[in-house]
Amino acid sequence: MEFKEAKNKFVQTWGALGSQWGINKTMAQIHALLMVSNEAVSMEDIMDELQISRGNASMNLRALMDWGIVYKEYKVGERKEFFTAEKDLDELAVKISRERSKREIKPVLKILKEVSTFEANNSAEEKHFVDQTTKLYDFVLKADNVLDKITEYKDNWLTKLVVKIMK
Repeated sequence: MEFKEAKNKFVQTWGALGSQWGINKTMAQIHALLMVSNEAVSMEDIMDELQISRGNASMNLRALMDWGIVYKEYKVGERKEFFTAEKDLDELAVKISRERSKREIKPVLKILKEVSTFEANNSAEEKHFVDQTTKLYDFVLKADNVLDKITEYKDNWLTKLVVKIMK
């Protein structure tokens, strides 16, 4: 397999995975392209490589920057904007985990807390509902707290140990 074919295969596969992770395919493809590029890439080169419109590229680059995993770079003497992705995979995992928690887990926690604290009458069905949603809230909260601790790995001796073991 030649380099161009390997790169394209990676970008396409990462894009397909992205849609399974809850982000759009193009956003994941742009991230993949930037992640494996050894230099910052211009928006025009991204558009050309992925065959996407300027609006599509711009919107997805903005989303990636909002996630904190893509950065804008300026080159002296260039009017174009260039972009690069977070290259430290540990840092990338932390940023994605934090963002997913903020976008997915925290809203679910809010709803679970709300629905589990309504005043149940004496019906067995209502009591069961409150019991189950309370248990689910407690479980998701514990999982989110664990995720918070893991993402604080720079200051967390336990997470540093786990990361060492996994390497």
